[in-house]
Amino acid sequence: MPTEPSVHSQSTSRPNGRESDVASPYKGFATRAIRIGQDPDSATGSTIVPIYQTATFTQQAVGVHKGFDYARSGNPTRLALERQLADLESARYGISFGSGMAAAHAVTSLLSAGDHIIATKDIYGGVHRLLTVIMPKYGITTTFVDMNDLAAVRAAVTPATKLFWVETPTNPLLTVIDIAAICAIRQPGQLVAVDNTFCSPYLQRPIELGADITWHSTTKYINGHSDVVGGIVITDNAEIHAQMAFHQNAVGAIPGPQDAFLTLRGAKTLAIRMREHVKNAQAVAEWLDRRDDVSDVYYPGLKAHPQYELAQRQMHGSGGVLSFRARGGADRALAIARSTKIFNLAASLGGVESLICIPTVMTHGSMPVQEKIALGVTDDLLRISVGIEDVDDLIADLEAALTRSQVFSVA
Repeated sequence: MPTEPSVHSQSTSRPNGRESDVASPYKGFATRAIRIGQDPDSATGSTIVPIYQTATFTQQAVGVHKGFDYARSGNPTRLALERQLADLESARYGISFGSGMAAAHAVTSLLSAGDHIIATKDIYGGVHRLLTVIMPKYGITTTFVDMNDLAAVRAAVTPATKLFWVETPTNPLLTVIDIAAICAIRQPGQLVAVDNTFCSPYLQRPIELGADITWHSTTKYINGHSDVVGGIVITDNAEIHAQMAFHQNAVGAIPGPQDAFLTLRGAKTLAIRMREHVKNAQAVAEWLDRRDDVSDVYYPGLKAHPQYELAQRQMHGSGGVLSFRARGGADRALAIARSTKIFNLAASLGGVESLICIPTVMTHGSMPVQEKIALGVTDDLLRISVGIEDVDDLIADLEAALTRSQVFSVA
């Protein structure tokens, strides 16, 4: 499995636009993350892209400007981020938003009343809420299926199906879905969109596998420091980009320049951070898997994982998130979550610091109870985002929490 994946992007950026059909001069992922969209500032020579903290841009004459007229429609700091992240996903177009859910909603803007979505069954609770509560108000329906059952996916297709919504690995059970296989089911007039948040473009690039759209909560690994909320939609399709850009401008769910700047800065170290996340998560998963008081560990890097071979082919590393069940049920899970010292109790992931949560009441609190039970998202399930601290400290913290929780669960 490669540790430094190459990116075969079709583009770099040209001034005052998101698109270029000129091949990038850089091959390495880490080089692209630091260089693409980030030329020295033409006005001052600033090595770092400035924070253009402005609401409007002075025009040279009516309708004559330097590519920017109003900050909702475009901002140079935001444009640099969009160029950078599009290139890392092997695409020409990036459209950034004020949150991951704003980006997810933007994907649905491609649909119309009467359209139908087929979505991953084991899916993030916020997206489940979007698809089951918000979208039906606009006449858009969703069928959730096990996307590893390709026959079930085909059976769910109707004449109204317009979008396959793929999340891989899934949240919180880390199911890996074959992106290329789903793309092979797609017919003309249908799109495949992949939530790539858990992997980041360092570990997986869905557009290279045939997807039409990839989107991220940039809050997570791309920013990587738990200090910004944001999202991005990426595509190599000019028509999709045009619709996304129109939606971005019309709805206005944009990131501010400070948020764009911090995300741009965070993404520069994505490669080195992801290597550490993967290394630490693999060690923690293997350690948990050896314990007699842990019943299940969900992590694509374990050979016992049902999609281990697929993960080896499709991903450039197994990611930094895993879930597990400790013997003792919901009471013990709660005791573990309360007992960790390094793993902060928090409902996010992808930062340099390690986090722990109970998905059923935190990340998936809005999902109906019976649906959670059917999926296996129950009160005894713990999800951890493994940070880049010293792995020995992380294991010692979990070991202490597991030991303390044995007493608490009996009490």
